[in-house]
Amino acid sequence: MATMPKPITMPKAPKPLPAPNSDFFELVETLPAEELAVVKQVRTFMETKVAPIITKYWVEDAFPFELLPALKELNLGGVGLQGYGCRGGSGLLAGLVAMEMARVDTSVATFFGVHSGLAMSSIYLGGSEEQKQKWLPPMARLEKVGCFGLTEPLVGSGASGGLTTTAKREGDTWIINGQKRWIGNSPWCDISIIWARDVTDNQVKAFIVENKTTPGFKVEKMQNKIALKVVQNGQITLENCRVPEENRLQGDNSFRDTAKVLRGTRYFVGWEATGCAMGAYENALKYAQERLQFGKPIGSFQLVQDLLARMLANITASQCLVVRMAQLEAEGKMSDAHAALSKAFCTAKCRETVAWAREVCGGNGIIADYNVGRFFADSEALYTYEGTYQMQNLIVGKAVTGLSAFI
Repeated sequence: MATMPKPITMPKAPKPLPAPNSDFFELVETLPAEELAVVKQVRTFMETKVAPIITKYWVEDAFPFELLPALKELNLGGVGLQGYGCRGGSGLLAGLVAMEMARVDTSVATFFGVHSGLAMSSIYLGGSEEQKQKWLPPMARLEKVGCFGLTEPLVGSGASGGLTTTAKREGDTWIINGQKRWIGNSPWCDISIIWARDVTDNQVKAFIVENKTTPGFKVEKMQNKIALKVVQNGQITLENCRVPEENRLQGDNSFRDTAKVLRGTRYFVGWEATGCAMGAYENALKYAQERLQFGKPIGSFQLVQDLLARMLANITASQCLVVRMAQLEAEGKMSDAHAALSKAFCTAKCRETVAWAREVCGGNGIIADYNVGRFFADSEALYTYEGTYQMQNLIVGKAVTGLSAFI
């Protein structure tokens, strides 16, 4: 009896692989609908406008001024600040905006953080009502872009007691002399918040200096950075800069007032570091899904999956930490130690995560075209700026022991 031929079966189409998603616990979805829409708007902007061009600018050590018109249309200036033409919204929204920016490019997040977080917040927290009304609306519209001048060539971690930039009052004018270094946005922005020591009472005060119209104000762009190459950092030299009393931030009379600004922005570096890790992870995961070795995607190998799981754990822990920080801030409970722990932990975990992402990508991980190398390099700046890892830990150590280990 003849056997019947077996029916021909078509091979099944391979099951589609999941898209890279670093919000594993769906924290963004906890936002109110109105704020969630803003975060999605930022993600669209970063993915469609920034991602296609940012590697070119990073390699060239240049700022993408072509993005500014579209960024202005987002109306994000002063996000998290209330009134004075600022975007407003919750602290959680402001943090998630920073995270979404850093997920595509940490330099763009840093540029925006310096302007909206450091410069605008300095005026918001320390300015008089008249100063807020004058400066914040155009800054919120990005018609005026700001920078924050605290760090000096010889003074970083010791800024609280060691600032060498001086301010001397003569009538209704202040004469400022000194230098500032590592000042993001300064080579091209419009105004600088300059922190200087009053020679009369030895206290730190803040001044709004109009970069382009103040005689004696000079900026030299810093060259040959290996991290945050898109951000334009400068060394500012102030030689007998005459600043009117009306441009002294009236509420800032000691370094304690400086610290109020730094507390918020230091915690925001935690958001940026989390976003940086997210970007590195998502690019590494996509690479692992597509890169073939031994006839199969490297993402199917146990050791690669182990690294990806470790990366995601770091990211998720950092996300949960900064979300809780946003809650503490909203409740008025956020302390310097909280901000320090957030910054130290998130930047350390970011540094670890981007290194694993680079490892997953092998040799291609050091090629800028694959994106991971950019996150890998940029994490080094996050780890250091707004206070080093060690300084943050000493702040935490003082809080938990009641004993100061500072010199």
